[in-house]
Amino acid sequence: MKSLFFSLAASLMLALPVLSQAQQISKTVVEQGEIEGVVHDGYVLYPAIPYAEAPVGDLRWKAPVPKKPWQGVYRAEKFAPQPPQPGRGVSSEDCLYLSVQTPAKSKDDKLPVFVMIHGGAFLTGSYAGTQDSFVKEGIVYVSIEYRLGVLGFFSHPELSKESPNGVSGNQGILDQICALKWVHNNIAAFGGDPDNITIAGESAGGISVSILCASPMCKGLFKRAISESGGSFCPISDLRTDNIFLGTAKGMEQNGLEFQKKMGAKNLKALRNLPVEKLVSGTNMEEFWPVVDGIAIADDQYKLYESGNYNDVDILIGTNSDEGWMFTRETSVEDFESHIRGTFGDFADRLLAMYPVKTPAEVHFALADIFRDGHFAWGTYAWANLQSAKSDKNVYLYYFDQNSGGFMGSPRGANHVAEMPFVYGWGTDRFSDVEKSMSQIMSQYWINFVKTGNPNAPGLPFWTTYKQGAPTVMHFRDGFRLVNVPNQEQLNFFEDFFKSRR
Repeated sequence: MKSLFFSLAASLMLALPVLSQAQQISKTVVEQGEIEGVVHDGYVLYPAIPYAEAPVGDLRWKAPVPKKPWQGVYRAEKFAPQPPQPGRGVSSEDCLYLSVQTPAKSKDDKLPVFVMIHGGAFLTGSYAGTQDSFVKEGIVYVSIEYRLGVLGFFSHPELSKESPNGVSGNQGILDQICALKWVHNNIAAFGGDPDNITIAGESAGGISVSILCASPMCKGLFKRAISESGGSFCPISDLRTDNIFLGTAKGMEQNGLEFQKKMGAKNLKALRNLPVEKLVSGTNMEEFWPVVDGIAIADDQYKLYESGNYNDVDILIGTNSDEGWMFTRETSVEDFESHIRGTFGDFADRLLAMYPVKTPAEVHFALADIFRDGHFAWGTYAWANLQSAKSDKNVYLYYFDQNSGGFMGSPRGANHVAEMPFVYGWGTDRFSDVEKSMSQIMSQYWINFVKTGNPNAPGLPFWTTYKQGAPTVMHFRDGFRLVNVPNQEQLNFFEDFFKSRR
């Protein structure tokens, strides 16, 4: 079900403009040299700018190498192939590109910059696409690609020995950081303001945003952050289990050795010689994930925020009311209880009392709610609490609860990714009049936040900054109202549970 969703979500995002060869070409100069894109609908689009050398051959699984200067004019006129991933079409390991879409009339415009990091469980997805609604509002839109799955999050003892830092496993996160450095250093050439950059993402993209907000490697690279359904605040362990723990470098190296054995390879050199198709086809969902390496991810992020060791920026974050539905399925009551006891141990009885079931159908609802609360809502809630307690930066928290015709198969509320059409304006033709109005307001909230760090403006329902225990969460359902944090009892449970495992 996960693979089906991410393929569908990516396909929705891939509705690209047709770029005619007859269109006017525009040029600018970046660190590596002169570059040209295409003029399209009043803005300039550079669909594929290489920010790093192709991670192929000996560079497979290495940290990204910043792109070297090129000779002549680099023509960035079409989107690059997607990274290798299971069950998808044309792809290439040569995937470290980003796109820039700018409405600037001059390099001196200093427009706000929005950097999108796509989702897809760190396994699927693509950076390709445009965001006309933001660009028309005077925002430079950037979308970045990064390595996925086994290519992006593979740890191995031999690979760690090759690294000057002695660790491996966060190639995809290092790609994101490399891209952000490129954007910070070069966006002025496109009329963007390097001191007014917002990073954003949904799902794995939102988790990435959360990670980058705590990474010491990102200091000064961005001013604001938007995370939709993503937070990375769980404890760490050598054994990453059911999204309850984030893996250590040591533990994930063992995972890499097990993958090597599965591939029938003798060593790292043999793995590098395998065709990428074999590596990708042998990858399971969530088998490869960001690693606590002490470098890009310095430690347990909850502890980092408790001690004030994070990048203190304005944040707009939230989750959806039924986004666990698509990740779960109906099963027997007996199997459900066995799974809960095996996963939650001494906390199982308390959890079972909060999510009671009597039938297989009720099991699906319970599993969906547990997934929503434990994997999405708690991390976002913890983030809001930790930062609002220590920072004077703006913290805005939302709860999206609009059931738009059962979008993406949710029978009760808003499924995973259901907020994105409202914010980014795709697929709104099926919306009711109320939903179209909601979409206009939500999109304006995001745009305002990107520009100023505050979603509010005259004529919009007022959205106050978050305060724990107060009605400061913006609830999106047939309109807008401020409420207390939904499902507080369940979030209290996960706060206690993760604390016990920490």
